[in-house]
Amino acid sequence: MAELEDLLSTAEFAQKAKVPAGTVRHWRDVGTGPAYLRIGRHVRYRPSDVMAWLEGQRVSTGDAA
Repeated sequence: MAELEDLLSTAEFAQKAKVPAGTVRHWRDVGTGPAYLRIGRHVRYRPSDVMAWLEGQRVSTGDAA
């Protein structure tokens, strides 16, 4: 059986991403943030989902508008 990843709370994700927790909640509300899990009333993020989402946010210098 695969081991469970350590899940991140909204506050922990925000701290690691160096953004306010409100920004993370906004991303979730508008559907632009990483995939998340809802466990009862709690929201948790898989570190692998966060990393995949972050990679998708990467902008190459030549791509900047």
